[in-house]
Amino acid sequence: MGSTEQLDQGSTDTLANGCRADSEAAKRLAKRLYNLEGFKRCDVARQLGKNNEFSKLVAEEYLSFFDFTGLTLDKALRTFLKAFPLMGETQERERVLIHFSRRYCQCNPEESTSEDGIHTLTCALMLLNTDLHGHNIGKKMSCQQFIANLDGLNDGKDFAKDLLKTLYNSIKNEKLEWAIDEDELRKSLSELVDDKFGASAKKVTRIVDSSNPFLDIPQALNAVTYKHGVLTRKTHADMDGKRTPRGRRGWKKFYAVLKGTVLYLQKDEYKPDKDLSEVDLKNAIRVHHALATKASDYSKKSNVLKLKTADWRVFLFQAPSKEEMLSWILRINLVAAIFSAPAFPAAICSMKKFCRPLLPSSMTKLCQEEQLRSHENKMKQIADELAEHKLHPVEKSLKSKEAEEYRLKEHYLIFEVKELSSFLLGERERREKDEGSQAGWVSWGSSKPHCLALKLKKEITDISSPL
Repeated sequence: MGSTEQLDQGSTDTLANGCRADSEAAKRLAKRLYNLEGFKRCDVARQLGKNNEFSKLVAEEYLSFFDFTGLTLDKALRTFLKAFPLMGETQERERVLIHFSRRYCQCNPEESTSEDGIHTLTCALMLLNTDLHGHNIGKKMSCQQFIANLDGLNDGKDFAKDLLKTLYNSIKNEKLEWAIDEDELRKSLSELVDDKFGASAKKVTRIVDSSNPFLDIPQALNAVTYKHGVLTRKTHADMDGKRTPRGRRGWKKFYAVLKGTVLYLQKDEYKPDKDLSEVDLKNAIRVHHALATKASDYSKKSNVLKLKTADWRVFLFQAPSKEEMLSWILRINLVAAIFSAPAFPAAICSMKKFCRPLLPSSMTKLCQEEQLRSHENKMKQIADELAEHKLHPVEKSLKSKEAEEYRLKEHYLIFEVKELSSFLLGERERREKDEGSQAGWVSWGSSKPHCLALKLKKEITDISSPL
């Protein structure tokens, strides 16, 4: 039975309409989805991930079949994921995890952590699983980093350290296992996305790790190589922008390869058919949600670009020439803009402490036009946030916690503006060169988001941000 067919003979309740908030129909459908009566596992994920009242009712009824009473959060999550194939767009998975968090709290009313806190922990565990058990790209997250990333996210307070240590060790010792739908798996292994740099129409195969739908395998042998050449690297800041110790800041020469959404730094010259070594993988840098810019405030060397990653690490790269530096900046920013998946929505709570959103490392599932609209909407949202933020300034000389929170949020908003405007303005310039032809990447429509990008770029020139 297809997902748009009637639920019962003679019934008018269908999965397609998704608008009749009928509790009895929701119960019937939830039971059939749970028992896979006429449905595939992928149908379950699609239905529960929809954003309408009927689907919310179905999700609540579906989760009622799970009893998490007395289980720790990690054990409850394992139980759920072994039965439920968590797949689909980021927003769809997010909605399902919200339903899971609500059900966990219902089964454990004595739990001191709020529903928002449980939801935050759940998302954190999913991302931790990706970090610890994905393919070895760079350093794995430490327990200390995991705890630091969740600082202040428990309704403005900190989670108990013992709890976070226990959860961290649980995921580290045993990765989360997913229920796998064979049809969906075969489809994902052959999924193709268009890659259109310039007027070309190459194809890039995106292979999904079958054990974890949150993680694409960026270093697959058939990933597209967008650029390669010699770069000399200096590590300037570690995770969360913490200054790198002096002993690890030295300049090192590498043969850089931008392949998929990963920048590989190899000791030997690039050879397409050569396998990556463990050292190559350890030095690799993910460029999802990253921003490359000219390091204008660094004068000790010429032709230096600055790369700021999703976790706020900062690297300096010296290119052989100005042309090479600009080419690397363009390619890195295009890859980041085209393939970065939307951020996880922040948990809704009363916390006062500012925290950056969680950024998935998987490739976006949006088509090109949807990805561009996502950037446009994000730019408008950031513009509103930045305007509101500037209405309530604090004295920059203050060293209070409030002043530090203000500065952190300001730096984040500036980073987002630079990242988004870099892509939107770059695309505008490219389209102007291709005016009168069909070689442009996508259509701007009538919104002209680059005007907003120009305006914001001008507004932030007077705001200083750290290297």
